[in-house]
Amino acid sequence: MPRARQITLTAAERNRIKALAYSHTACYQQVIRARIVRDAAHGYSHATIAGRQGVHVDTVRHWRGRYADEGLPGLSDRRRSGRPVRFTPVQVAEVKALACQLPAEAAVPLSRWSCPDLAGEVTVRGIVPAISPSTIRRILAADTLKPWQHQSWIFIRDPDFAANRPHHAEQPHHQPAALALAA
Repeated sequence: MPRARQITLTAAERNRIKALAYSHTACYQQVIRARIVRDAAHGYSHATIAGRQGVHVDTVRHWRGRYADEGLPGLSDRRRSGRPVRFTPVQVAEVKALACQLPAEAAVPLSRWSCPDLAGEVTVRGIVPAISPSTIRRILAADTLKPWQHQSWIFIRDPDFAANRPHHAEQPHHQPAALALAA
């Protein structure tokens, strides 16, 4: 069984690790990693550190080794593999802003947005070259935006509506209270 990597800290490193280990604003993972290094510098075993910090022994071994090899920068997360993002945060924000507008405000003759309508409008405006309705739905779902559920009053846009409406629309649907009492 290999021995644990020996960690020795300079005074400056000790101060930086201590500040990170007791930080209330740093990421929790960073705090735990700093505490692992601090305990390792005190000479504790992997099992003791794991018990003190509430992590697995393999986690202690991993971060102790990374610190021994790379120093304080080794405690940072590395880039993860995977597909790179296709849309910039600005493009995503523009899609969300468009979804929060009524279609009438965007000069689109719709009562409310649907994902295919938004996808078409986003590409017409040149926000993105191409985007699918399912991607629009995922972008909006991240902030629980559902423009297709928007309910608003129906405003009459026809200036001749009053002249063209049927005459029976002027009749009240019920009798006024005074006539009902007289009857």
